[in-house]
Amino acid sequence: MAKVSNPSTVSSHFGIEPKLLDSLGVLDVTIAIDTKLFIDPMLLKTSKHPEFNVDAVSQYNHFFIQLIKLLRSSKRRDDVAWRSAERMLSFHEIKGTCLGYGGGSIHGSGFGKKLTTKILETASEIIAIGIEDPDLFQAMALFESDIGPDRLSDMTTNIVEESLKKFNQRILKELKIEKSQVINDTFLKNPLEKNLTPIILLPKDILRDLPIASDWDEVVSCARKNAQLRSQLNDHVSSIWAVKSKRQKSALKSDALKSHDAFKTLLDAIKSIAPRPYDFDNDPEGVINWTVKGKEFANLFPVAFLHKKPKDLYKIVQEIINQFKHVVEHCGLNKELYQKDKKPRHESSAQRLFFAMAHSYCVSNNVDISPEIDTGNGKIDFKFSVGFNERVLVEIKLSTNSSLLTGYTNQLEIYKTSQQTMKGIYLVIDVGRMGTKDQQLLDLKKEAISRKAPYSEIEFVDGTLKLSASKRK
Repeated sequence: MAKVSNPSTVSSHFGIEPKLLDSLGVLDVTIAIDTKLFIDPMLLKTSKHPEFNVDAVSQYNHFFIQLIKLLRSSKRRDDVAWRSAERMLSFHEIKGTCLGYGGGSIHGSGFGKKLTTKILETASEIIAIGIEDPDLFQAMALFESDIGPDRLSDMTTNIVEESLKKFNQRILKELKIEKSQVINDTFLKNPLEKNLTPIILLPKDILRDLPIASDWDEVVSCARKNAQLRSQLNDHVSSIWAVKSKRQKSALKSDALKSHDAFKTLLDAIKSIAPRPYDFDNDPEGVINWTVKGKEFANLFPVAFLHKKPKDLYKIVQEIINQFKHVVEHCGLNKELYQKDKKPRHESSAQRLFFAMAHSYCVSNNVDISPEIDTGNGKIDFKFSVGFNERVLVEIKLSTNSSLLTGYTNQLEIYKTSQQTMKGIYLVIDVGRMGTKDQQLLDLKKEAISRKAPYSEIEFVDGTLKLSASKRK
């Protein structure tokens, strides 16, 4: 994995006006860290871009029609038709979309043998009951736990690769990017990767935070509003209303594969949802604006560091955390921790806000900050380092996290051992439901000290929303 210490976006690195990208309908993606959005195949036909509403739709349908023909003609596993279908589904990793769950990098993974076989076996069962709709592969995401939004997105990316190339060629001409920054006149060259790696520009109108076909709540909610569809689901796949666990997903799969009508009803439920892209303006999940907000607050509230020597790294990190705490508690950054309806955003949103701010502070102190470092025993949110010997690990948790206590006792100590450091900070952001967990954490720290066991410092940040001054009594 490439070392990541930069939250740059396409616009900030290449000197492109963000409004120009927006007018072209292009996502201004971070080029070193995956953005947790996905290509939803159901949005292809509604895209305003001809490369997708015409070309990509045609490519997508043709691919699955051919795959269905092969599976229908296959008589047994591993015959010629089966192997041909297997080759079609052996998708390679396409680097450069900068989407998904890659965390501290932009590197994904291809489809392995096990997953490909699982998809083919389930698809064969579906085809055997008379379903030949290309969208059957999307429906599989509802009951196959290994086919998540990242897999659906990777699959779609592979299938519509030619459309992506055409789109990027057209956009790059409009952006007037220098040839030295472009790979084969098709994709931007990622300057933060050691090996030649593209940046694949994507249209915003085919992206969602969770593709429809893997979003249980949306499918169920829409089906409840449609009396006819609700009745059909009750008759054929009633297990859809209760699905939460893997066992319940298995029950849905059994229900859906009982008959042609049952599976068709499930497909109808998915298709009944009016596809819509992610709400980029409001950014409810905080996956887009964190780079802008983090840098904005860092610039508005700079830090006059008291410590600057490498040996003072731990104190430097403490100063960064103290400034983050101040800006959240007193300068309005706490608002970025919540959605429009005042529900807390995902923990990763808070982590990325911290990263964007901390990165700005680290630049001025020649300190490296790397997010989501794999220690060999799991991932740690952040590692601060100067040279080889000076390292500080920081783990960020929201008060709503069910693993708040175990995260302190288990995670950080394992990570510190793996990274050969004895310095770690557990940063807890209160966004509600704290209860007595803060005191319990302090008790755990006190107990570790009394046993002379390794422990991490604990820092609390009050991220709760406050009434405006005019409304306070």
